[in-house]
Amino acid sequence: MAESAEISQSTIRNLRVESGAAPARMGARLRSRRRRLAGLLAAGDEVDRYFPVLSVLAPVMTQAEGEITYPGDPMCLYGALSVAVHNAVRDAGPLAASRHYNDLAPRWTRFPSKAYRLAAPSDGYRPATADPNTDQTAFDPRIWDERSRVRWIRLLRQVRPRVVLISAVSPAHRYALEIATLVKTELPRAYVVLGGRHADETIITSPTAITQRSSSPLSVMADGRAPHVIDAIVTGEAYYTLDVLMRALALSMDLVDRWVAPGDVRLMLQHLLAKETPPGKSTILLTRGDDSRVTAFPFHGPQVDLAALPSPYQAFAIRSRFPIFTDPVTDGVLRTAHFMASNSCPYQCNFCSESSLINRLNRFKSDAARRGIERVCEYVGYGAESIFFDDSIFWSGRYADIEEFCRELHKIRQGGYRALPARYRRYFDGEDDMTRLANLQWGAQLTVDTLVSLHGAKESANILALMRQAGCNYVYIGVESMSTQVMDGVHKHLRRKADRPWSLKVHEAVSLVKAEGLRVGTSVLFGLDGETRQSINETIEAVGRLIDEHLIDLASPNILTYHPATPITAQHDMQHKLDYHSPRVDNRKPYTYFEEAFPGVVSVALSEEDIWHIHQETDRRWGTVRNDSSAEQELEPAW
Repeated sequence: MAESAEISQSTIRNLRVESGAAPARMGARLRSRRRRLAGLLAAGDEVDRYFPVLSVLAPVMTQAEGEITYPGDPMCLYGALSVAVHNAVRDAGPLAASRHYNDLAPRWTRFPSKAYRLAAPSDGYRPATADPNTDQTAFDPRIWDERSRVRWIRLLRQVRPRVVLISAVSPAHRYALEIATLVKTELPRAYVVLGGRHADETIITSPTAITQRSSSPLSVMADGRAPHVIDAIVTGEAYYTLDVLMRALALSMDLVDRWVAPGDVRLMLQHLLAKETPPGKSTILLTRGDDSRVTAFPFHGPQVDLAALPSPYQAFAIRSRFPIFTDPVTDGVLRTAHFMASNSCPYQCNFCSESSLINRLNRFKSDAARRGIERVCEYVGYGAESIFFDDSIFWSGRYADIEEFCRELHKIRQGGYRALPARYRRYFDGEDDMTRLANLQWGAQLTVDTLVSLHGAKESANILALMRQAGCNYVYIGVESMSTQVMDGVHKHLRRKADRPWSLKVHEAVSLVKAEGLRVGTSVLFGLDGETRQSINETIEAVGRLIDEHLIDLASPNILTYHPATPITAQHDMQHKLDYHSPRVDNRKPYTYFEEAFPGVVSVALSEEDIWHIHQETDRRWGTVRNDSSAEQELEPAW
């Protein structure tokens, strides 16, 4: 059940904290309601018990320039929805047989077919259909522009969703608010739920307090910086929490019109949380419109095992195409799935949003390697031709897990379909799937410190060789800066020695990877503490020399932008100055050349002239190795 600890109001005005105590006679009320619903269903031939839902990932870009070329699939949204959608599909069918959504239920009734998955394009837009599969209830605009607005309004008018679920990181928060505003304009009674990294970073729940930062959704709505367009916010490990909230919303709906009665949601959450404790640490916050009242349900359940969750792609088609993975015969870009075996980073770099430690480090636990390979086989069965492991560090940098995973994957790739152990073969239909597994390409992220500080060169070389043997052909490494004066202020240069500067360690790390026949992608971050025009030039030139030595195949220049909970945001005194809510910002060049960069949220160490310089000089010095292609514009009109 929800935590019962005393929780102060702190900076959230009119806060009411609930403990999950069951309201009197709620069971009898719900049984009576279910009987009435059964009667309505029996009386109407065209009446069912489902209500329409749309889920949206708010994009971080306003126009098709810069590194948005490979946005990938919206895995944060897919992951958050995984439990709720899985339970809804499993429970779909006659009311008499339902046990989980045992009343009204979201129109998540069937997963995509294999034929649908294999035919799914890379576009994140799904046109409305009368009987959607679960993938067709998502909207992933990739870029927020007038075309996306038109498409979103059209979807709202066609689907008329009763519930809209929005996920947003901080740079996408302003667009999430605009998406929600359009919902309320078109469908004032629709219930809007917001989640994602921005909510996680700006609303903090502890055993003694719920606090918020000035850029939180609650704060900007309370003081008038944004309209009151969000009805509920979910923070933290939302996998099971969102499932509980969706059931509460279903029980709070009018049986005929299917609109949520906001005043009933609190009672239904109390009823459900009195009987169960959702795994994970999370909070549901209900807002009450213009009076700024907030009701919070914080709870701290058992730790989540990522392997025990339904896979994010169970309900959604693989649509991403990562240009680093190509067909050796046709040169076509491969269908690329994303996979996370862990959800956070074990290190605490002061510039990274994961350094805020807002979530526990969850990962695949018991029998992790084989359960990971089961997930790989599941994705291949869905049509994956390549996989990118999104862990900040592949398998959290645990070499024993990497070795076990790679040895097992290599082993099963060598035999035919009939030689596959049953635990893997159950995801395949036949030899076509086996062929995809045998030809599967994949990539992962490692760090300089993992490769050359925490392990010896021979040990790392052995691991890299096993990765290549198992199908890996790409490793992505965060270089950040090649300037000693900059890296001395970052918690990333571990076990440092005067005779072994960071730039030397970078050279050693990328050399190890290239020596094993793997391609190397790198991320370079400008604007950290100590950054000057001299250090900028030093980094650009040093990375250029690595390119000249054929040690880097892809170099991505990035500008430090402030995330609300990172240490560097506080160190630079920016925590109360961030504007991630204004609907219109002057997002112009050179900012648009860099993902997540907006005026007012980029590093104070950089002037606009510096940003122009970074763009121009990396383009000149790094040439075609720089990751700089513009997103392709589709030619058909939006209406």
